[in-house]
Amino acid sequence: MHDSILTHAKSRYLWVSIGLSVVSIALYVWHDPGVAPNGGTWLGYTLGTIAALIIVLLLLFGIRKRSYSTNLGSTRGWLSAHIYLGTTLILLVLLHCGFQFGWNLHTFALVLMLIVIFSGFFGVYAYLRYPTLMTRNRESATRDAMLEEIQEIDQNALALADGIAPEIHAVVLRSIENTRLGGGVWTQLRARDGSDIAIARIRDAIEKRETQLGVAPSPMQAGQTIIAMVDFLAGRADDKQSEALRKLIDILSRKRSLATRVARDIQYQAIMEIWLYFHVPLSIALLAALIGHIISVFFYW
Repeated sequence: MHDSILTHAKSRYLWVSIGLSVVSIALYVWHDPGVAPNGGTWLGYTLGTIAALIIVLLLLFGIRKRSYSTNLGSTRGWLSAHIYLGTTLILLVLLHCGFQFGWNLHTFALVLMLIVIFSGFFGVYAYLRYPTLMTRNRESATRDAMLEEIQEIDQNALALADGIAPEIHAVVLRSIENTRLGGGVWTQLRARDGSDIAIARIRDAIEKRETQLGVAPSPMQAGQTIIAMVDFLAGRADDKQSEALRKLIDILSRKRSLATRVARDIQYQAIMEIWLYFHVPLSIALLAALIGHIISVFFYW
């Protein structure tokens, strides 16, 4: 049976979190401070201390996953605890403050903690979903292998285009120049490779030719332009050119498929990583807010 981060060690940290939650709720119901429940009672201090220690423990996960020689548990175990204890924090902090909120540093720390936790929920979703999608999308090939095949296709396409027509050679060359996989964050998230944009430029030549022949040009999408290459040369291509054109269409179709898969692979990886650019800085900000919360409580209250 596959041992995921959620079922690690027979869901040990799930049961720890459930037990901690049940005990905390029972104490909160039993506790009668004589005033409205708040963080200033003995139970409030106790739950607040536990929550603060858990926050520090969760922050230590960032150090643990980069410590390859330590014996302090496996990274999978730390991540499992990170998820379940982080979720439990929501209940502990709400019980700690007695559901008392206001426009102050304490509520700000609470809101910041909730944002960090919910960004973590997205991280869990991403790490459970996208590795499977990446494996399925790659079809047993690595990204480097797909990139190497795209490079080989580009070379073969240029060689074929040389024997067909200057117009086709120009389109293939522009397609190679416009194939940019990766790039900025927005480009990665859109999963667009840009190679088909250049091939679509043949549309203009086709429409111009149809206009000269007195045929009304019909709207064409970029995905239809490879088929249109046949029409473009149908009236003047010899058998050798026609055969080369068919081969060119086949390998360009293969390239488009590969480029789409590579772009999607980059997209999946970007989604898996980009949330960390929010989660980690917000976690550090939460630590600063927690320190401010503790100082204000002990020195100004």
